[in-house]
Amino acid sequence: MTVLTHEYRGAILENIHCGRICVVDESCRIAASVGDAEAPTYCRSASKPFQTLPVIIYGLDKKYGLTERELTIMAGSHAGEDMHLEAILGILEKTGIPEDDLIMRPAFPAHKQTYERMIKNGAPPRKSLHNCAGKHLAAMMLARMLTGDHRDYWRPECAAQREIMEWISHISSHPVDEIGVGVDGCGVPVFALPLRCMAIAFMRLACPDRIEIPELSAAAAKLGSLINKHPLMMRGTGFFCSMINEDANIVGKGGAEGVYGFGLRKERLGVSLKNEDGTEDTWPIVIAEILRQLEYGDAAVLARLDGFKPAVKLNDNDTEVGYIKTVFKLR
Repeated sequence: MTVLTHEYRGAILENIHCGRICVVDESCRIAASVGDAEAPTYCRSASKPFQTLPVIIYGLDKKYGLTERELTIMAGSHAGEDMHLEAILGILEKTGIPEDDLIMRPAFPAHKQTYERMIKNGAPPRKSLHNCAGKHLAAMMLARMLTGDHRDYWRPECAAQREIMEWISHISSHPVDEIGVGVDGCGVPVFALPLRCMAIAFMRLACPDRIEIPELSAAAAKLGSLINKHPLMMRGTGFFCSMINEDANIVGKGGAEGVYGFGLRKERLGVSLKNEDGTEDTWPIVIAEILRQLEYGDAAVLARLDGFKPAVKLNDNDTEVGYIKTVFKLR
């Protein structure tokens, strides 16, 4: 395994975080990498933008009159703020899908202030507050279109999940019968691709002119633009995934267990990374270093990344106790 970051407490090396990185160019060739770019990797929630594309391809967003924010939240992992609940409830109302038909357990918001307010008011958890509610609704809409019934949307053999895999195959250039399938934390199928193919998918999301299928290219162009227009719908206030999408040149999405992918429009590159220990804490530091090694020209973006999660480690008393530093070199 290749070490990406060292984590020090005082002068002692306390943690070592290993991982893999792949950068592809617009011709889908590996431009730089760290570690094995061909190892199968569960995309987890990083695949949500690609699972949303069939909704646009088949015009379901127009059929149900979804707003831009409602469409964008399907590609995100929302934190349960009021704006997120409003969008999810809007989709439920417009589609006529009962909230109880979502298969995940009820959840509380990930957004701290919203969670604390709910607890203070004695409000119960609900399925619409689960961070994957948007992705589930996208699959439910697709299942209804294909079969007339949305309720089996979560089964791997469901027509909706097979259709989603087909479009993931197209945008990632990975054969559909070689896509690994497991069960995600929220109960729906989760897909595994080589890290290289994940990077290809994000490159094409950022550069949809590199997609040969017209309807897929148009859908990627529309969704990529909306992600930058409504970055807070990708996660929420104060979260990394929303902050990175504030840059109109970057379109990105993270997933559980340390997976992240993003595309760069001007540079026409796709990047994917996986922290082998599953940590998400080093995302900002690692991604900032990737961008520096790629000679990314926007100093303001790099400054925001550096400031989002400083390399300095603080304890519970806000006392500096250590630091994290990157140790990898893209090859």
